[in-house]
Amino acid sequence: MRVIIHDTPIDLALGQDDISIFADGKYAPCQGCFGCWTKHPAECFLRDSLQKICQTIGNADELIIIAENCYGSYSPNVKNILDRSIGTSTPLSTYRGRQMHHSLRYGKHELLKVLVYGEVSEDEKSTFVLLAERNALNNGYSRSEVFFLKSLDELNGVEL
Repeated sequence: MRVIIHDTPIDLALGQDDISIFADGKYAPCQGCFGCWTKHPAECFLRDSLQKICQTIGNADELIIIAENCYGSYSPNVKNILDRSIGTSTPLSTYRGRQMHHSLRYGKHELLKVLVYGEVSEDEKSTFVLLAERNALNNGYSRSEVFFLKSLDELNGVEL
């Protein structure tokens, strides 16, 4: 199963098992309560469309993020969804990649793919590549890929 988190209103060509999450900002930001870690694992206490986001992302083999560049990072609405998914890991620690990381609640995954659109400087590209690598390691993805698109029009020709 693939989960696609995106901040673009265009229709994406999705496979039968794909889940699309539109980062439209119509949900609350993470409150930092850590309830999704401890009190009710992988479920947010906020009753909105992201209440079960940890389970959705945690069960994905591939996570695809399509986001507008915002100073070398994800757009605020996409970042908000990723913040709300902290419950995909546990508060316990383990070694992964010869570094300490939180234990994975759902096990390992295959691919984290990031598609960035808009103006992106060379420094921002470097930052995005590192961000994707670190997100992949933290969340148990075997590998990460980053693609840069000058505009949303280029997304039409890209295979998700």
